[in-house]
Amino acid sequence: MPRRTATMLASTLMLIALLCAGVFIPVPYAEMSPGPTVNTLGDHDGEPVLQISGRKTYAASGHLNMTTVRVTSADYRMNLVEAVYGWLAHDNKVVPRETLYPDGKTEEQSTQENAEEFSQSQESAKVAALKELDVPVKSWVIVSTVVKGSPAEGKLHAGDVIKAVDGTTVKEPADVAKLVTRHKPGQDVRFTIVPAKEQAAAEKEKRTPTKTQDITITTTTSDDKGEKRAIVGISAGTDHTFPFTVDIKLADVGGPSAGLMFALGIYDKLTPGNLTGGKFVAGTGTIDDAGKVGPIGGIEMKTVGARAKGAQYFLTPADNCAAAAKDTPEGLTLIKVDTIQDAFGALKDLRSGDTADLPKCGK
Repeated sequence: MPRRTATMLASTLMLIALLCAGVFIPVPYAEMSPGPTVNTLGDHDGEPVLQISGRKTYAASGHLNMTTVRVTSADYRMNLVEAVYGWLAHDNKVVPRETLYPDGKTEEQSTQENAEEFSQSQESAKVAALKELDVPVKSWVIVSTVVKGSPAEGKLHAGDVIKAVDGTTVKEPADVAKLVTRHKPGQDVRFTIVPAKEQAAAEKEKRTPTKTQDITITTTTSDDKGEKRAIVGISAGTDHTFPFTVDIKLADVGGPSAGLMFALGIYDKLTPGNLTGGKFVAGTGTIDDAGKVGPIGGIEMKTVGARAKGAQYFLTPADNCAAAAKDTPEGLTLIKVDTIQDAFGALKDLRSGDTADLPKCGK
């Protein structure tokens, strides 16, 4: 066999071997891509995204679109060829798998966590919107989750209202951890609670809960990466009672990143006129009860998805501005927001047509 032919054959076989290796060798990466974007003022799957009853609403036109990101599942094993293609593709982003699924989380665990965050974001969006309208909302601290196998299991339950810890009144979820960690591991801590069933019955009957219980729990030592401290194995959250019903109908969406857009949509439907002035506005960002907007993941994918849908302006959490401004889709203006008030101010400028002073990302 001629030397040149042999060399070409060897090179071809090596190339085939490398391609096969690239296809079959898994790599520790996952992929993100633009997901659906949904108008919070419109319909989804045949029904309004925001459904409000018990209070006057107004017809809202225009677009206040929440945005999403698609990610590969926890069980998916990307190969080298797919990773390289993802790195080269403009509309996709390849990231270390642990970025999306830290601590070896399973698909089920990640889905459950995202569902809980989505539910909490809806509650905070409602509170933030109603506060801007000076509508009173009753709030209290609850047991959000109980860790399986923890000292609290069987003693505290999700939905229990935490009135006090060691006799000190609890006003915010963060108060619970502060009071528990005053103890050393192995010491007892006393919770004063309203059981979840009593709270639910009182809400249904529109009365003040009358039954409280004192529950004593022996603390244990934390086993996470942080400083060792006393814990009981719960996370605290906030629950609310609203003076009228606000339902958010949007399935197959998880995580907290739609909070800002839900809050704006609720506010728009409860006030005359249109917040957007007819502009196509999309955006993202978590929101807390006070209206503070927080950063999210996958910002680059969300701006691509929004622009592909037709968005002209994108409400961007201040902490995401630098990343979003690196590769902004043509025709999309990124507006920096740190609070819901910032968003209202920007939308007012859009309605008036005075966009010269918009707080743009990258300025």
